[in-house]
Amino acid sequence: MTDTTAGDTGGRRRRGGGRAGNAARRIKAGVIDQMPWRLPVNMDRPTEPLTEEGVQAVHDGSMRILEEIGIEFYNAEARDILKEAGCIVEGDTVRMGRDFVMEMVAKAPSSWTLTPRNPAHTITMGDKHILFGNVSSPPNYWDMELGRKVPGTREMCANLFKLSQYFNCIHFVGGYPVEPQDIHASVRHLDVMYDKLTLTDKVPHTYSLGKERVEDAMEMVRISGGWSHEEFEESPKIYTNINSTSPLKHDEPMMDGWMRMARRNQGLVVTPFTLAGAMAPVTMSGAVAQSLAEALCAVALAQYIRPGAACAIGTFTSNVDMKSGAPAFGTPEYMRATQMTGQMARFYDLPMRASGVCAANVPDGQAMWETSNSLWSAVQSGANMVYHAAGWLEGGLIASPEKFIMDCEVIQMIQRYMEPEVWATGPDEIAIDAIKDVGSAGHFFGIQHTQDRYTTAFYQPFASDWRNFEAWEAAGGVWTPERAHHIYKEIITNFEAPPIDPAIRDELAAFVAKRKEEGGAPTDF
Repeated sequence: MTDTTAGDTGGRRRRGGGRAGNAARRIKAGVIDQMPWRLPVNMDRPTEPLTEEGVQAVHDGSMRILEEIGIEFYNAEARDILKEAGCIVEGDTVRMGRDFVMEMVAKAPSSWTLTPRNPAHTITMGDKHILFGNVSSPPNYWDMELGRKVPGTREMCANLFKLSQYFNCIHFVGGYPVEPQDIHASVRHLDVMYDKLTLTDKVPHTYSLGKERVEDAMEMVRISGGWSHEEFEESPKIYTNINSTSPLKHDEPMMDGWMRMARRNQGLVVTPFTLAGAMAPVTMSGAVAQSLAEALCAVALAQYIRPGAACAIGTFTSNVDMKSGAPAFGTPEYMRATQMTGQMARFYDLPMRASGVCAANVPDGQAMWETSNSLWSAVQSGANMVYHAAGWLEGGLIASPEKFIMDCEVIQMIQRYMEPEVWATGPDEIAIDAIKDVGSAGHFFGIQHTQDRYTTAFYQPFASDWRNFEAWEAAGGVWTPERAHHIYKEIITNFEAPPIDPAIRDELAAFVAKRKEEGGAPTDF
């Protein structure tokens, strides 16, 4: 690690006192001063790199892919449905005309809500909202106390759920924030969903991996909210995100889950994982056109099954390192592809998902500049949902609580940036009387206008250290990841799970036990 924090395995790894202890004592009883829960609204004009001709060229490219080349659907039921809809099916390949695609896409709502077991945490996909979620799906974990990369466990997963619940800037809870590999894959979804629904009360995600996992997840969410089956299907309560298998493929279990969720009116997000130069053309417009084709055919299928189904398209279009083949994130090309996809999502009038991602291996400077590029490209693109916004490392192979804390600082700054009072222009904000009082000889520190506003005028960080070098050094010279580590530890130590009816908790536990007795889910894919 280039900035001599966690990567130094010498004396800097002591955790009980000294500089690290000073960092811990600056946190009041494990509670940081964070911003309240809110659904940020992005009032900025989106960055739109494409001209009108460019939008039409990308759209035409996507339609030609669907019409002339086709998408492999490895799910037989999906192929049968699309054949019934009038698509051309030859083996696993499905080709569909642009008129059919656009007719189906037009049925999808431009915005929709997701209601978790705590209705106070209901979120809206669309309507200029930008929502942030935790890291999802890394198989490995890293923190400063361990100082090394290790396979994920249920305890690590649960601790990341606790962070997801604690931070008000995290609006929804993704899949496994780290894959708990100490739980057998056949029942992993049951234990993790139980932890998710009892340690958090925010909108949950389910993996779209076949019948058992999806049906189990929907039933557990239904139980958690005390909803009847009819109430559960009245509006989305849970969402899934599927990735196409680029180039130009949708696999069998993901499509199975996608169709089951569509039939029950739950949230559907399709995000092709297209790495330019490897799984998509090396040109970004070609990669975006392919990504859109892979996404729109899934939306068309969902709308044919249930017109009005809640759908969104995502972008995970980046580039590879052409020297090593490794994925790169937060690059200029990634940012432009995200902006281009946002422009196209508005063309199709669909909500959009983006990501907060990086290729860094530890929570260092590279991690933060790449993630900041990713997060700000989501803002620029007009994205409505930002996956992996907190805690992602090593291209999605590592989850880190320190990175989670550091990312939440950036997310809060973005939320503050979006608050209308920052750019308000009323008489109190123009402040002519205050300027007149001070004139050219005084200062603004002590005047009433400042005194009335100084506690709320500017963003106040919880992880950044704004002291000068001498004061920082005198306090122990604690680097940012170390501060983040102690914030993480204090939050976990003082965490209180959100309330849940004991009868509902018992019903969830009984459901988990019953499904485990029945064998859980197959593990042959």
